[in-house]
Amino acid sequence: MEIDETTKVNLLYNFYHSLLTKKQSQYLNLYYVEDFSLSEISEQLEVSRQAVLDNLHRSVSLLESFEKELGLIKKTQEIDDISKKLDRVVLDRYPEDKELSELVNRISKINEM
Repeated sequence: MEIDETTKVNLLYNFYHSLLTKKQSQYLNLYYVEDFSLSEISEQLEVSRQAVLDNLHRSVSLLESFEKELGLIKKTQEIDDISKKLDRVVLDRYPEDKELSELVNRISKINEM
């Protein structure tokens, strides 16, 4: 399933915002999280619309490069998939094993944000 651009950038931002400069983070937060328009951001930050757009493009590219290098989103999704499958196996084959169920529960909580 393909996710839309805003959802994708928000996900990248959630994972990697601490690696951005304060300025990059501010632009992305205003546009993708707070849903400000380019004009609203340009007025608030006292820069041109083009400067806002350029900064957003560079910042999104940077977030994408972080994911390409580090792969945290991909790894998190894989852990989540494995956790769900493991949970089903434990429920089907070992429904009475509380210790095993608790371990599976702990694994699934690792990925909660």
